[in-house]
Amino acid sequence: MSSDYSDGNPRGQVGRGEGRVGQVKEVTSLANPIIKDIRALTQKKARDESGTFIAEGLKLVIDAVELGWTIRTLVYAKAAKGKKPVDDIAARTVARGGLVLEVSEKVIATVTRRDNPQMVVGVFEQRYGTLRDIKPRANETYVALDRVRDPGNLGTIIRTADAAGVSGVILIGETTDPFSLETVRATMGSVFAVPVFRASVAEFLAWQKQAGVMVVGTHLAGAVDYRTIDYRPRPVVVLMGNEQAGLPDELAAKADKLARIPQAGRADSLNLAIATGVMLFEARRHLLTLDDRG
Repeated sequence: MSSDYSDGNPRGQVGRGEGRVGQVKEVTSLANPIIKDIRALTQKKARDESGTFIAEGLKLVIDAVELGWTIRTLVYAKAAKGKKPVDDIAARTVARGGLVLEVSEKVIATVTRRDNPQMVVGVFEQRYGTLRDIKPRANETYVALDRVRDPGNLGTIIRTADAAGVSGVILIGETTDPFSLETVRATMGSVFAVPVFRASVAEFLAWQKQAGVMVVGTHLAGAVDYRTIDYRPRPVVVLMGNEQAGLPDELAAKADKLARIPQAGRADSLNLAIATGVMLFEARRHLLTLDDRG
């Protein structure tokens, strides 16, 4: 049984053709073609082909829509039906041309691959920028990541960048997918607040030459204490290396400054996400106050 949020006129097809935009479709079968398509978004190939990804949780979905992200499909468990925030986001999804699915808890657990899933899931269009889109301004900070491999690290860095007031995350080379289920979970919604850009090494180095930024890379050799650098004169790009190999010579040689975080104890290195957080909050220390969030 379907209940319309609008006049019910078809305004497009979703998935393999089942369901009309403008209506709430009830789904209980794991074999439903639309559900199969959504479940496939846990795989990078399906995300790349469709240009979409999954985000879990009512608050996260609401925040994404309010930030202007395009929602293709809203999925909610029957147990959430009738709750005003769920009804409101369903109506907004339909108004924006999306499809709404009411499903069993078994279906939503399969979609999210969790035993205790969130009651609301959104399918959103991916959004990448290019370096041409970045026009650095005074007091702006960006973080550039060379071949980051771990989804948890990338998600945590995006979340940390959001907290520090960073203007964007630049992914250099072959990196883990910022729109994988694991990465999106780790961002805690910040993937919708922080722009993500993609670039090759050559593109990044060419952009660096003309962007008017100060690139501060982390490196073990020839580096200065990260606390002694003056981050104020120009927009800053904090450049971080791969989890295993660190910053390659090709990028390190072009950095304006090479920084190192002093350490004590027996640990020979910091986790990439932790090190990035330390660098970002130091780079923005002169800009952050306890009053920033009111």
